[in-house]
Amino acid sequence: MFDELQFYNHIQRDFPLELRPYFCAAEALGMSERMVLSLLARDLGAGRISRIGAVFAPNTIGVSTLAALAVPSARMDRVAGRVSADPAVSHNYARDGHHYNLWFVAGARDRPQLDAVLDDIAYDVGQAPLDLPLEREYHIDLGFPLSRGRHGAREARGPRETCTQPAQALSHADWRLIAALEAGLPLTPFPYHALARRCGISPTEILCRLAQWRNTGIIRRFGAILHHRKFGYAHNAMCVWNVPDARVDAIGMRLAHVPHVTLCYRRPRRLPDWPYNLFAMVHARSQAELQATLARFNAVGGLAAVPRAVLPASRCFKQRGTRYSCTLAAA
Repeated sequence: MFDELQFYNHIQRDFPLELRPYFCAAEALGMSERMVLSLLARDLGAGRISRIGAVFAPNTIGVSTLAALAVPSARMDRVAGRVSADPAVSHNYARDGHHYNLWFVAGARDRPQLDAVLDDIAYDVGQAPLDLPLEREYHIDLGFPLSRGRHGAREARGPRETCTQPAQALSHADWRLIAALEAGLPLTPFPYHALARRCGISPTEILCRLAQWRNTGIIRRFGAILHHRKFGYAHNAMCVWNVPDARVDAIGMRLAHVPHVTLCYRRPRRLPDWPYNLFAMVHARSQAELQATLARFNAVGGLAAVPRAVLPASRCFKQRGTRYSCTLAAA
């Protein structure tokens, strides 16, 4: 009998880098290529998945930041609409629990272009966004385990310094490939041929570059990108702490292993408005599961005694992968 959860557990990462990848994925699961393509087409159309494609490691291509605005409730829809309309913005959420209540992620080819995005938003909404670029990651993995009672395997790793420049020099051809990947792989038997037509690079060369990027960690994950709410992860909260700088790395590494923590990283304080430097995102299937995870945080050594805030998501205005094609002309 077909198991949909097993299918998506399998296809969220390590998607085949083969000329006929859907056939290879189908064969590994005892399915037909036609069945795989039909299932993905159905769920793409229904908004259950956003694309088949790459999740790049933070700031290895271009730059990004987490930003926030303090928005009166009467202006929320208008301001959120302006933020979401910017093609550089990938995620945009209203969050309760703090006067900074509209949180978004923006990305660009380089820091000057990202600054221009933030400046334009500031001009239009009458407020400079809080700008919180990633400084060090402890755990980042938005592949969602879909079997109840299991939290998925976590890669053991030390904290990573995050550079403000790409990890390697990228050619114009590289950037064309990155731009072509943004919409995801087409649902055809030979998707890399279609990708080649988008970017002017041969299918063989595309596969070589993607394999190299995946092997070197530039691509963190390659596979189906799920809209997590559609798969039962309807509750999420951003938790933040003001941890002494000398202890933040040790505490962040411990926090990263708490079940249901999908993101954990260090970002700068912005005193006096924002005193927090340690962030964790929790995605849960129920309110009870979310609250249980929040309660576990107090058992993490060093966390119970430091100031914290919990910002649950109350509304999602935008959610998709970061796109760089809107800045190609400026490169």
